[in-house]
Amino acid sequence: ASMGRTLVELFYDVISPYSWLAFEALCRYRHIWNIDLRFRPAFLGGIMQQTGNKPPAMLPKRGEYMLKDMKRMAKYYQVPVRMSPDAFQHIMNTNSLTAMRFITAIDMTNPQYLEPLSREFWMRFWSQHEDISQPENILAIARQAGLSAELSQKALEMTSSPPVKDRLKDTTTEALKYGAFGMPAVVAHYDGKPHLFFGSDRLELLGSIIGE
Repeated sequence: ASMGRTLVELFYDVISPYSWLAFEALCRYRHIWNIDLRFRPAFLGGIMQQTGNKPPAMLPKRGEYMLKDMKRMAKYYQVPVRMSPDAFQHIMNTNSLTAMRFITAIDMTNPQYLEPLSREFWMRFWSQHEDISQPENILAIARQAGLSAELSQKALEMTSSPPVKDRLKDTTTEALKYGAFGMPAVVAHYDGKPHLFFGSDRLELLGSIIGE
């Protein structure tokens, strides 16, 4: 982090709607708070598996609550998350691995596109309920986010390369080391130690700990 700025890392997966809320909120706060915001694309599936965590919808009452909660949160944060009644089916039937590898490839080669690209993935999946796992859809999302056809194609080819696979795996492992068990995982490096916050609704606490 640059002089006197607090490094705040956001570990996220575009399959997580709460990650989108945290992403947009932190994007706004980085202009107000003295922070260096670093986006860390990781794989939620890997975190769930390693920690034995279960999707909220596995518990029907929790699923019911989450549908209402997302609606309120989306309105409060003014982020166009639209929860359809079959939202959980939508998540269960989607594997975000290729998408997160694609995002990782862009992070490694053209990080200036990381923010618009991630946002576009959430937009497609959580606002327009489109498939984000198929290569042709991933390419369309990339074009929409401002990437050239050539760059998008190259990143897609990189998704099956060991460096990209390893980078995503390493980032996911790093999140686990900080104590993550789900997404979003926000890690603030303050006072010589990392502070982990889970979820998109811990921003006032994050601010208070880093003196904002």
